[in-house]
Amino acid sequence: MEKSKVYFTKEITGASLIKIYESMGVDLQGKIAVKISTGEPGGHNFLSPLLIKDLVAKLNGTIVECNTAYNGKRNTTEAHWEAIKEHGFLKIAPVDLMDEEDEVSLPVSNGFHLKNNLVGAHLNNYDSMLMLSHFKGHAMGGFGGALKNMSIGVASSNGKANIHTAGKTSNPSELWDNVADQDSFLESMADACESVMSHMGRENIVYINVANNLSVDCDCDSNPAAPEMKDLGIFASIDPVALDQACYDAVINSDDPGKGALIERMNSRHGIHTVEAASDLGLGNREYEIVNI
Repeated sequence: MEKSKVYFTKEITGASLIKIYESMGVDLQGKIAVKISTGEPGGHNFLSPLLIKDLVAKLNGTIVECNTAYNGKRNTTEAHWEAIKEHGFLKIAPVDLMDEEDEVSLPVSNGFHLKNNLVGAHLNNYDSMLMLSHFKGHAMGGFGGALKNMSIGVASSNGKANIHTAGKTSNPSELWDNVADQDSFLESMADACESVMSHMGRENIVYINVANNLSVDCDCDSNPAAPEMKDLGIFASIDPVALDQACYDAVINSDDPGKGALIERMNSRHGIHTVEAASDLGLGNREYEIVNI
């Protein structure tokens, strides 16, 4: 199999985000969703509105999100809208909480665990999507990048429970009593990705990971640990498997002496298994070449 191209720049600016998007040679059509994490209030590592605003504007995109499944300040529509306003996203673009009104069930083909994936109903309003992800650590997944953003991020609140429990329940109140074993959870994220890619059409999704503010904790954490390693840069690809693999490798191979905490977080949770599972499902290629821009 031919290696996938992963584009890279060390420069983390609004202009470099546009440049790396253009370098992929893609032209997203129709109504474009820009999937980000709006960030749990109290946290501060989520992608800055000032960083992403020019690219979102260039695409005439709509920022999209879904409610969370854990107790916090984004688990209800009312609270989530307050967080979106507080974090400044409404100042730069239209925003859509895709599960504000309802959810839809997407079939999973040949999944490890899931037969269906529950996503925000408004996903059906979009023709294409930019998966604009903050690459960083994660307490449960080891790390979060394109695959996590496409699975947990696009899932409705009920869908998030479905993924975390490997299909045992879609009731968030029952989530923590039914959490799946670690590898089954990671494989269920890959299952969810398969459904989103099949639904949207692979040619209609592109992926950018911004590897900055490299905390061991996710943007869903209201009190994340301070980053111990320096920012890496921006990575982009039409292949989400190659993209997350490249970001993982960049941390592992970094000469930054502060990388140890993030490596421990990623490997102690077997985080790379999400990439392995997505590759096994045929969602992308773990072999890649870096194209510096």
